[in-house]
Amino acid sequence: MVRITKEELLRKLFHDDYERLKGKKLRMTRLRVPGKEICLAHVISSSQSCVYQNLGLHIGVHEGEDHTGESIGLIRFTPWEAVIAAADIAIKSSDVQIGFMDRFCGSLIITGGLSEVQTAVEEVVRFFKEELGFHTCEINKN
Repeated sequence: MVRITKEELLRKLFHDDYERLKGKKLRMTRLRVPGKEICLAHVISSSQSCVYQNLGLHIGVHEGEDHTGESIGLIRFTPWEAVIAAADIAIKSSDVQIGFMDRFCGSLIITGGLSEVQTAVEEVVRFFKEELGFHTCEINKN
């Protein structure tokens, strides 16, 4: 994606009216139209208990289980329904668990060992890019 300056954007939007409007107060509204995109792909290598608990990933585990320290994969999609296919790809490509899936906002959180989470996130991003033609971001690793 090529970034342009505010001045360049205004020139493109207002063409011939640009000189007349220059210096006047303009109101600009930005909106986002959902497209086929993965806009966040992030792997947390080893979670601390505060992160794990604030994400609500400790809820629903069996007594005595402690998943603190596991890796966490975060992926965000548009359209939001794509999260369902992504969850399926993630659990079929690696030994991970679904920590959270929101089909109304397009958020997916997966948990497991570092190599498993990395593999799952990489496979989801690859599949959506190569097979479905989604615009994808780089995978961040922390």
